[in-house]
Amino acid sequence: MIFDCHGDIWTDVTVQRDNGMKDVIKNRHLNRFNSGDIIGGIFVLWIDPPHDKNPKKRLVEMISATSTEIMENQDILKIVLGKEDFDKALEEEKLAVIIGLEGLSGIGDNINLLNALYMFGVRHASLTWNEENLLATGVRGNPERGVTALGEKAIHLMEKLGIIIDVSHANDKTFWDVYEKTTKPFIASHSNCRALCNVKRNLSDEQLKAISKRGGLVGLNSFNEFVHLDKNKQDLKHLVDHLDHMVDIMGIDHVCFGFDFFDFLENNTTDDFVEGDTIGTKDFENASKTHNLIAEMKKRGYSEEDIEKVSYKNFYRIIEELI
Repeated sequence: MIFDCHGDIWTDVTVQRDNGMKDVIKNRHLNRFNSGDIIGGIFVLWIDPPHDKNPKKRLVEMISATSTEIMENQDILKIVLGKEDFDKALEEEKLAVIIGLEGLSGIGDNINLLNALYMFGVRHASLTWNEENLLATGVRGNPERGVTALGEKAIHLMEKLGIIIDVSHANDKTFWDVYEKTTKPFIASHSNCRALCNVKRNLSDEQLKAISKRGGLVGLNSFNEFVHLDKNKQDLKHLVDHLDHMVDIMGIDHVCFGFDFFDFLENNTTDDFVEGDTIGTKDFENASKTHNLIAEMKKRGYSEEDIEKVSYKNFYRIIEELI
């Protein structure tokens, strides 16, 4: 059983529903999930390019598409508002889905909208994607700029409500601001190790240690450009090297999976951040290939208990503690 802590599923739902498709998850995702033994995940509302020019408008469009998809597919979806919903999803053999927000540009300066989003079912959010916004700064923003005064208020409200705070995509200044201004565990849902692949989206050893010290999690990211700078080494074995490094630095209890598969997204969306002509790590290109990852972990000596922790138990603890 695998819980994937990051997927752009609601983006695909919105795009495909705009094109007239219904039951998008059944038609385009469910078979891969079943093949990969994925029992759920954090499905994020991401203001995808080119719609990031008007984030408020896009957020409303995505909420509309997402809520309609959920209402029409309650036979396969269980929205997780607390650990009892996760348990019930497993009992009913439905996907255990946490509604997340990948960046809060869509709320503008109105942090009270977090209350409305919480009531809608949101239980996870990052302050920013790659951009600067009114709350914080992503990896493409000014390195001297971090969390704003308004962003600090948003963080405190998120902790009070029970919304998991995510620092993937934050620049270093925002990361450390979040660390200093929070009291509860937080996560980096889809980030790898800068020591093995020196890109801004990956985390330094100091950041890994800080998340572990706080009781949080880091999710292993499958995106090939975060695996290795050498394209010939953007493969499953080098991806699992990141997992090994996380475990060495943080301990097995602070690692999870946040695969960030986006093989299903359209080019006008992925062109904004994909540099090469491939978007998949060799032998681990999509959600159906998770058995390859588990096999590699077993080959490296991970026990069944270790694998269960990384696959879903560690995140279940976060659900228990935070939402």
